[in-house]
Amino acid sequence: MARQRARPATGFYNGPKPATHRIEGITVIVERIWTGNAYRNYNYLIACPQTGEALAIDPLDHEKCLSAAKVRGWQITQLLNTHEHHDHTGGNDAIVAATGAKVIAHHKAGGKIAGMDRGVQAGDIIKVGKTVELECLDTPGHTMCHICLRSHTEQPALFSGDTLFNAGAGNCHNGGDPLLMYASFAEQLAQLPDNTQVYPGHDYIENNLKFTLAREPGNAAAEALLPQVTGHDPATSVVTTLAQEKQHNTFFRLGNARIIEQLRAHFPDLPEQPDARTVFTRLRELRN
Repeated sequence: MARQRARPATGFYNGPKPATHRIEGITVIVERIWTGNAYRNYNYLIACPQTGEALAIDPLDHEKCLSAAKVRGWQITQLLNTHEHHDHTGGNDAIVAATGAKVIAHHKAGGKIAGMDRGVQAGDIIKVGKTVELECLDTPGHTMCHICLRSHTEQPALFSGDTLFNAGAGNCHNGGDPLLMYASFAEQLAQLPDNTQVYPGHDYIENNLKFTLAREPGNAAAEALLPQVTGHDPATSVVTTLAQEKQHNTFFRLGNARIIEQLRAHFPDLPEQPDARTVFTRLRELRN
């Protein structure tokens, strides 16, 4: 994994209007856009306030993304797809037609994402205007060509697409691999700073917390958070940190004795002391 580099801190957006935070004169603005569609997608705009340039992440709802940029006075100059599924790439053509934005995606996704201008690999940096630096993480599992973005800030943010969800992990149904998903979690995501804020591609937090409590009855963190997100408005939903995820996300709690005990009820052949990879893949099988 690429070496982390310190950058001035920034605030990240948690609601329907963008938040701006300045420390040492450097500002980054993040707007989270709730699509309200059946797939429960989130889209994101990341903007440099000094230049008004913005990066759109998975802008499926192109109308909302273009409208938000217009209202804020931003110009979308780049577009990043975390992966090739249509619910993340479906707005590309309209965004490019309206703005001329350059399309960025995994370097092996050229045959899967039309009109790709730049292929990125692990450690590559995407710059937006003068203030924004985002590092690419190569995180296969949901698909074989999946990118997450990590901000270079004192309070980091992770734009995790369909790899990491709030309280959950992405599925591997359409071109993915659960063993690679485990490796992405264990070798990359779990190694990021605990104060990293998590911005996923979908709002599945309520169902994911229920899955946690089915696998680990009595998980205090999940019990405390579930009432806050039951029937919630995803546009203003909580933004969790990795520290919180490690408390309520089953896919980070692979050595937990209660989880292993509950797994054995479904998988009697589970070894007495299963390794973390086995626990992860069996959990992913149950979550399917």
